[in-house]
Amino acid sequence: MPKYLLATFQDEVRSPMPQGEDVAKIYNQVAALQESMVEAGVWVFSGALTAADSATVVVAENDAMSMTDGPYAEAKEQIGGFSVIEVDHLDEALEWARRGSTACGGWPIEVRPFMDGPPS
Repeated sequence: MPKYLLATFQDEVRSPMPQGEDVAKIYNQVAALQESMVEAGVWVFSGALTAADSATVVVAENDAMSMTDGPYAEAKEQIGGFSVIEVDHLDEALEWARRGSTACGGWPIEVRPFMDGPPS
């Protein structure tokens, strides 16, 4: 059965980080969605991420390694969390993504299938 990554993007320009009661509401809605995924037998793993500015980017070239602070991509949109699900068809993954976007107050969800093996 194919696995899909549902990557939740937070766009700080279009939709600033929620505050106060809005945070609790989104947290509860996402927790309920995850429980639905577990009950449906599609959930593999989920995680929420800290702010993008807490990232460290590592690049290895030859035998040297360099590190820089902050997100790799300089973008207004950053991944805020993700779920990995296992479903029969892309349409099912898209429906879970729709439900995820609703739970997160309309934040975009990128749906990407995992590769089955090495590319041919």
